[in-house]
Amino acid sequence: MKLSIPHSIVFISNPSLSWGAQLRKHIDATLGSGNLREAVKLPPGEDLNEWLAVNSVDFFNQVNLLYGTLTEFCTPENCRTMSAGPKYEYRWADGVQIKKPIEVSAPKYVEYLMDWIEGQLGDESIFPQKLGSPFPPNFKDVVKTIFKRLFRVYAHIYHSHFQKIVSLKEEAHLNTCFKHFILFTFEFGLIDKKELAPLQELIETIIVPY
Repeated sequence: MKLSIPHSIVFISNPSLSWGAQLRKHIDATLGSGNLREAVKLPPGEDLNEWLAVNSVDFFNQVNLLYGTLTEFCTPENCRTMSAGPKYEYRWADGVQIKKPIEVSAPKYVEYLMDWIEGQLGDESIFPQKLGSPFPPNFKDVVKTIFKRLFRVYAHIYHSHFQKIVSLKEEAHLNTCFKHFILFTFEFGLIDKKELAPLQELIETIIVPY
């Protein structure tokens, strides 16, 4: 079955980037070991910004694909707002085209969100493509915003579509992706604790064993 995804998926990775290729090999090797705690750590001698950049791309692609399996179920009729349970509702603003937060359906919110992240990842002044090009001074702040917004997609999936995920037999994959995402987030302090509240209990089962 061909997936209908409301926005283009751009797998942004440049194999000519030696640091990108090397770090991706490291990610693949450590993930293959099954030890996600080790997989998120900054490899010895590597640049932190480069590590954050490569992982930002990978987590974006993961969330994009996960949500893509739900687009026929996450519709404007079924999900009138972008929510994470009854207590949490997200409104969209990008500070440029939409400066005042607006209420939109969950699929529209995710479309805005993914388009915004694609724009950040494709901007060479933020995510430089050439080896040795400097990252901007506010690079980690941009990464933190990307991770905060990706978390909201996870929160919506878990609260609104988990039963559908189970029926599709995708829960093991979803849980592994989320665990990897959360361990990376905690390793580098990328999301404020208050933002994590909608999935706090689930997060504690991931973090506490360590």
